Amino acid sequence: MNTLGIDIGGSAVKGAPVDTKTGKLLAERLRIEAKGKLTPAQLAAAVAEITRHFRWRGPIGAGFPGVIHGSTIATSANLSKRFIGCDLAALIAGAAATRATVRVINDADAAGIAEMRFGAGRGRKDSVLVLTLGTGVGSAMFFNGQLFPNTEFGHLPSGGHSIEKDVAAAARKLQDLSWSEWGRRLGDYIRTLEKLVAPACIIIGGGVSARHEKFFKYLKTRAPVVPAEFLNEAGIAGAALHAAAAGEGAK
Repeated sequence: MNTLGIDIGGSAVKGAPVDTKTGKLLAERLRIEAKGKLTPAQLAAAVAEITRHFRWRGPIGAGFPGVIHGSTIATSANLSKRFIGCDLAALIAGAAATRATVRVINDADAAGIAEMRFGAGRGRKDSVLVLTLGTGVGSAMFFNGQLFPNTEFGHLPSGGHSIEKDVAAAARKLQDLSWSEWGRRLGDYIRTLEKLVAPACIIIGGGVSARHEKFFKYLKTRAPVVPAEFLNEAGIAGAALHAAAAGEGAK
């Protein structure tokens, strides 16, 4: 069944219908820029615009940059704190004016699902770490194709703040770092993660993965590092895939 995927990010809300049998987007994604830190009201307006744009009445999957327990948001590091305690599925269903199923998931977990199903991790049965580099750092861990949710490795403490402030793709631009400076810093961070979870493979996603030749050579990791295949479409595709799988499981 085709499903609308929505990727809620620190800088924008993006959505598109997805063919859940292939993971491919069925139309060009609609991107709605966030004004400052996204609030629940702004998200509701964006969801309403996306569903109107695609004339959508079917199931919806959404990824959010924070810990999700059931459909309740537990953390919101880069968006408004008003999201904490919010029932995200109910908010989206209300904004979309739909009675169809709405399923929600951590955004990095969604991206990881897309990569493991149809992307760089397809067919792998060992341990895989997926990192999404953007406004912050998202993480997803898989073993034998199964997700361990809400890892949040981007929030390891470093100098009194979350380490994502030093190693996210946004940090490279904000701190005017060269590719080599940022790559070495990112490599130090990934090697720390390797000491904790020892993945057999590391997949790097987010828009910056399209320029992986600029920084992969500086990472110096033990496990092989590969670029994500879905790039910035991973969150949309994975959210839709998660919703479709949850819907099938409910039958």
